[in-house]
Amino acid sequence: MHPRAFILLQRLLPQHGLSRLIHGLARVRWRSVKNLLISAFVRYFKPVMSDALQPDPLAYASFNAFFTRELAAGVRPQPADPAVVASPVDATISQIGYLDGESILQAKGHRFSLAALLAGGAAEADQFADGAFATLYLAPYDYHRIHMPWAGRLRTTRHVPGSLFSVNAVTAAAVDGLFARNERVVCIWDEAPLAFSMVLVGALFVGSISTVWHGEITPPTRSGPRELPAIAAAGARRARGEQMGWFNMGSTVILLFPKGRVRWQTDLAAGLTVRVGQPLGRIQSPP
Repeated sequence: MHPRAFILLQRLLPQHGLSRLIHGLARVRWRSVKNLLISAFVRYFKPVMSDALQPDPLAYASFNAFFTRELAAGVRPQPADPAVVASPVDATISQIGYLDGESILQAKGHRFSLAALLAGGAAEADQFADGAFATLYLAPYDYHRIHMPWAGRLRTTRHVPGSLFSVNAVTAAAVDGLFARNERVVCIWDEAPLAFSMVLVGALFVGSISTVWHGEITPPTRSGPRELPAIAAAGARRARGEQMGWFNMGSTVILLFPKGRVRWQTDLAAGLTVRVGQPLGRIQSPP
């Protein structure tokens, strides 16, 4: 499909209605239906099942259980160096670099604002101005659980309703402010020696994002941003590499770090594939 036609189609589609339909279909447990869906997906997208805890696709109770499958133990080890920021997902790097003030690069010729992305006010956005960012795109064939890139204690979880455009490269190059327009869950972590943010962005057919604390926290809603209830202090901290959530269908994670606190590896660039636990950069001493 021509890119312009693809974008127009997305604008015309009932994005949230389709998302609710896919949400229900993905959870059907009738063997004939879920096996048909899983088999078709495997033939078309060819996911690597040898990494999964359960490598037999048809052994899963539903399509969503298959899609959010766990990894086998030890297949994504964390870096030995404790100062390394690790990839939280299996993904393709959409963009990686440093903010220009509060402006984040989306694609060539397209930028969006940090304040719009976080939807938490100017003071919160100021915390990450001129900082480091990485936008990581999860394709349908990727592993879809999300892990901690760095140890932290959860300070804020915010659900921000919005559109459900696709987040692939074609849409990112054509839709202004894509990641600040789509539905998303903003998680901000605050623990010495630094704060950081993980923004889990929804997409076409992705009207559901889950965390290990709040469970499923989006279906789509038209209300404004809402702060989710605080969790017990004992469960609020996660070590680097621990699971923190998952996408029910694929999407994007945006990492944000304060100015001068992370230096990305120089061999990373847009279009490269990364895996959970792969080094992305190093924590720097406070400027």
